[in-house]
Amino acid sequence: MLGSPKASWLLLTLLCLPAAAYAAPDVYGWIEKGLIMPDTRAGKGVAVKMKLDTGALTSSMDARSLQHFKRDGKPWVRFTLALTDANTDKEVRQTLERPVERTVTVRGAGGMEERPTVTMSICLGNKVYKEWFTLRDRSDMNYPVLLGRRLLAELGPVDSARTFTVQPSCD
Repeated sequence: MLGSPKASWLLLTLLCLPAAAYAAPDVYGWIEKGLIMPDTRAGKGVAVKMKLDTGALTSSMDARSLQHFKRDGKPWVRFTLALTDANTDKEVRQTLERPVERTVTVRGAGGMEERPTVTMSICLGNKVYKEWFTLRDRSDMNYPVLLGRRLLAELGPVDSARTFTVQPSCD
């Protein structure tokens, strides 16, 4: 009953809430600029264009010169990030080593391929995400980083008609 004191109080409370309380969640475009975050060294992340791909389950990152090795009996991988910084157009090269979290078998038009999966940190909007990325040479692709559904479930809605809806601000 709208005339009851409880209903009147609820209506008054809702009317007094700031507009931000009604704001829709962030909607991301199918291409966003994000940062690949540094490891332990102080420094800024490398700005790259990232494709938000609802068709991929696992995220993927461009990795060159992939070398598998063992450390303390566990599988590790050494690889080189060779990226063009989207802010400066300068090439950035960095060799990293990561423990292999798991190996993923990817099936595509070119057949089946085994890819190592490692944990990397990226910044999208104003939040840093630790995400599993499969590693492969993506030099023939338009986007060095592809974000899959596992991460998209955390991010929120993706609008395929939009691009560059947020700017990375995690530095």
